[in-house]
Amino acid sequence: MAAHEFEFRDERFRKCINATARVYTLYEGCAWAEGPAWSPGWRSLVWSDIPNDRQLRWDEASGTVGVFRYPAGHTNGNTVDRQGRLLSCEHGGRRVSRTEFDGTVITIADSYQGKRLNSPNDVVVKSDDSIWFTDPAYGIESDYEGHRAEMELDGCYVYRVDPANGDMRIVADDFMRPNGLAFSPDESLLYISDTGATHGEDAPRHIRRLTVNADNTLSDDTEFATCTAGFFDGFRLDVAGRVWTSAADGVHVYDPDGTLIGKVLIPEVVANVEFGGPKRNHLFICGTTSLYTVKVMTNGAQRV
Repeated sequence: MAAHEFEFRDERFRKCINATARVYTLYEGCAWAEGPAWSPGWRSLVWSDIPNDRQLRWDEASGTVGVFRYPAGHTNGNTVDRQGRLLSCEHGGRRVSRTEFDGTVITIADSYQGKRLNSPNDVVVKSDDSIWFTDPAYGIESDYEGHRAEMELDGCYVYRVDPANGDMRIVADDFMRPNGLAFSPDESLLYISDTGATHGEDAPRHIRRLTVNADNTLSDDTEFATCTAGFFDGFRLDVAGRVWTSAADGVHVYDPDGTLIGKVLIPEVVANVEFGGPKRNHLFICGTTSLYTVKVMTNGAQRV
């Protein structure tokens, strides 16, 4: 891919992308690539190929890709916690799971007040070790990305799991289809995308920004940005608080003030992104069928 694949909409984007940078394709052959998670300890990236029910792993040292887990419970979003363990949102198991160091996979959350979760979608870990995740119903609406089933809950919510006792509570209950989520670098803000427009043209296709209070409740809800190409799915923030988010035509980059300052154009619909590499200055991009990467001039915010 050539340098013209970057769209500079604002001079501020020139601080993010070197004009001579290139986007490289690392892997092709997915049905729907999602949930990239960088592991500093493994020096590798794990991501999900949801319809093919597998997790793939790209090794930085060798540049090779192999199957990390199959079957994988139709995993979607992944992240790595402060201890270096992989957390995954499973459509098939309707749960958030954790892979222990010995390879054992345990359940973190699979129900709320006695009712099964819908299909956890994306997950982040706060510096206090609490686990926050979204739970839309995409994984149970058909057999394509999970197993068709009826919703047991009365909505699609955002949850927080307490690190001390495992208690789970709803932190946001007014999203139509909560999807990607990420904290600001100082964790004072939580950004959450709503892809409700998959179920209606006039439904949400935006990212909302909420204040994280000392007691881990959320307030001061504001609309941060509305997607102009498809939907915002997964996203990450860099150290300057810029939002790098998926969209139909690539990666859209927003300044903290909500201005769209530039794009990394990709020839497929993008589902999610991740910062990785030793300095977290490699942007990994999950397109529909492929994994891409580009070296950027900023660094991903440490989320844990």
